[in-house]
Amino acid sequence: MVPREKLVADMEKMFGQGKVLKSELERYTYTYDSSFASQSNEYYPDVVVCLNSTAEVSQLMKYAWENEVPVTPRGAGSGQTGGSVAINGGIVLDLSGWKDIVEVDDANMQVVVRPGIIHAELNQELAKYGLFFPPDPGSSVFCTIGGMVSNNASGLRAVKYGATFQYVLGLEVVLPNGEIIRTGGLKSKALKSVSGLDLTRLYCGSEGTLGVITEIRLKLLPKPQSRGIMLALFEKLEDSALTVLDVFKAGIIPSGIEILDDGGIRCANMFKPDLNIPEVEAAIFFEINGTKPAVEEEGRQVLAIAQKRAKSVEWATDAERMAKLWQGRAVIGAASARLVPGKTRIFAGEDVCFPISRVPEALRRIKELSKQFNIPVVIYGHIGDGNMHTAPIMDPLIEDEVERTHKLAEAIHNLALELNGSTTGEHGVGFARAPYMEAEHGKALDVMWAIKKAIDPKGIMNPGKIWALGRE
Repeated sequence: MVPREKLVADMEKMFGQGKVLKSELERYTYTYDSSFASQSNEYYPDVVVCLNSTAEVSQLMKYAWENEVPVTPRGAGSGQTGGSVAINGGIVLDLSGWKDIVEVDDANMQVVVRPGIIHAELNQELAKYGLFFPPDPGSSVFCTIGGMVSNNASGLRAVKYGATFQYVLGLEVVLPNGEIIRTGGLKSKALKSVSGLDLTRLYCGSEGTLGVITEIRLKLLPKPQSRGIMLALFEKLEDSALTVLDVFKAGIIPSGIEILDDGGIRCANMFKPDLNIPEVEAAIFFEINGTKPAVEEEGRQVLAIAQKRAKSVEWATDAERMAKLWQGRAVIGAASARLVPGKTRIFAGEDVCFPISRVPEALRRIKELSKQFNIPVVIYGHIGDGNMHTAPIMDPLIEDEVERTHKLAEAIHNLALELNGSTTGEHGVGFARAPYMEAEHGKALDVMWAIKKAIDPKGIMNPGKIWALGRE
């Protein structure tokens, strides 16, 4: 590999000093994302390069290819698996400043964007056209569309609208050798196509291991006219899951179905005392959207179903009350850190996914693991598709707690596999979950590796992600 001094000098010569970050402090800010795995280590890139043109990205990749320098594409760095951290050194390619909306084609219900555009900012612009990009991650106000595509993000409304890959119509990708391709058709504006192998879907969820995404064509949907929020409280976890299944059996697909366990409820109340949610085993938030008559009718049906098992149910369609009810779910990410004074919430084992029917069993087992390792855990997430977020609460300065937390995260991942689930429902693999991929996928992981080697035979694209370092 090129010596660091020469690599920095070459980058400055190619792109100018203003686009190159080289000091120890500047590089330190790229050594971590939101994951505990990255924060427990210091993976310094040799240099950070901030680019905002396809031509420059192609130039950088040609250099990296010729000199076999690892390249790690990065957006906002909000990921929770170490996916945008350069664990093998080399170049971090920062695309977060490339925020252009290239074209809003409202007549054809699609938009073309650059990878750095923020999710919430994109939807603010699309609202002017009565359209929206449906996937709704909790990090909406700071995550980038490029990161969402790379990790196949979904979020709070996945139960109705699905994941990012379902909305990606085409991509511009710079390959590891610097060549540029377009997936989904060179000039296509069609909303669907079965022409050739589906390279677009191949890149969704590839986590920067197959090339650099430089342009994204997204399918859009009409913005719903109306919405309603329901909060149902259950004294038994099992009753919450059975209610969700009954809603589906009635032919109703809410836009979101979210759960807080008893620990999550306590955290929400501590963070926002005026919420005053009764402390039961489970709180379920239903969101229903669509036309106003459809929302009212589906709300009535879900209310009747929930009342069969719930301790209490409240349904609201006025904006002020909906905002109040939804706060209980909205604040939990930050609120979970308040559970134990002097400690904090960390992201480890945080994105497991279970069959809906086994969610109560999974939650009880996670609580048992919490007691076993003596690490408090707050549980919340998207019960509508079985995607649970576990939030261990610990002190990262206490070595024994760090060790027990790592063991707890490993046990949670293994529990997901035991219960016929997945180690990740929406956050991706990165390097934090790479050790579990063989157990989850078996021989299919070898096929994934064969694709990786065919596209990136020199192994320069984001090494150590999805497949652990050292795989031959």
